[in-house]
Amino acid sequence: MKYIKFLFVGIIFGIVLVKSEAVSWYRIYEMFKFESFHMYGIIGTAVITGIILLLVSKKLKNINGGLIAVPKKDKGFTRYILGGIIFGLGWALSGACPGPMYILIGTGAFTVIIVILAALLGTYVYGLLKDKLPH
Repeated sequence: MKYIKFLFVGIIFGIVLVKSEAVSWYRIYEMFKFESFHMYGIIGTAVITGIILLLVSKKLKNINGGLIAVPKKDKGFTRYILGGIIFGLGWALSGACPGPMYILIGTGAFTVIIVILAALLGTYVYGLLKDKLPH
């Protein structure tokens, strides 16, 4: 019962994504063909909002009373590029980013279950191979 607030926030977030057409396959298709600014505007707004909230959160205290610290990232730029390419290809082929896949089920697009199963399979395979991959 204590997690009901997270369900509520998720439902509100899903409604916002559906109403802004961020989960629309056609909008995603337009974005990857560079035909529309709509999705770039949404993504850019999310990035700017994230930066602002991260900067603000660094000034706040956590539940233990200490300052919130963000760990430094590795400098492995190549792996981020490779991971981004794989992620982008999956996004372009499926027409769905990982978060909105679940929202699409809520809209009645049940064919996205195939995409979710493929994402789960890919995650499982990564778990099997992660020790053999360069990190």
